[in-house]
Amino acid sequence: MVDGIQWLVDQDPWQHAVVFARGIDPEELGLRMGGALGTVASPITAAEAWDRALDLGTDDDNVVRVGACAGWSFAIEYGLGDGDGRLSDISINGVEVVGLEPSPDHPPSMFAYARDGVEVCSFGIGEEVWRWGDDPDLLLPELIAAGVLHPDGPYARSEGEDYRARDRHTLALIEAGFGLSLPRDPVVHQRLPAFLIR
Repeated sequence: MVDGIQWLVDQDPWQHAVVFARGIDPEELGLRMGGALGTVASPITAAEAWDRALDLGTDDDNVVRVGACAGWSFAIEYGLGDGDGRLSDISINGVEVVGLEPSPDHPPSMFAYARDGVEVCSFGIGEEVWRWGDDPDLLLPELIAAGVLHPDGPYARSEGEDYRARDRHTLALIEAGFGLSLPRDPVVHQRLPAFLIR
């Protein structure tokens, strides 16, 4: 069974960023995010990653756990990292990168897509009317087809829509548009290789 990415909004709360990369393996993704080989001795759980990130004592240390699913490598980032802010650098040499940043303390959650060293398209999830990047309208046809935006630009959603349903709707079109999946059980309960990011 493929889990997709919509389950992220059901995390209570969704606090960890996720970076997907196509064209490099999980270890290379961890290294491009600023990790160093051997900084975490063995695969760790999500709880252990949070413990390490919170115990490091500075705002510039975090932990990423890495894996692969559906043709993409993925990195789950714990702490106050900036993997989403480095997507252009991570995507050099023909790599595609998708970043999802939850922003629980300062919504909205963010989506970004970079390819071959260029930020292609970004927007806030729930604020899709404002898009930026080299090709800000990359997902505009999908946003219109999914009923997120009207063809002339404004929102098509009702004002009273629950934010989780709204975010799940946008994650569904990102999931379908890029073929993304994140295996829920391994991410939440199992051990994955990890890197310390400084």
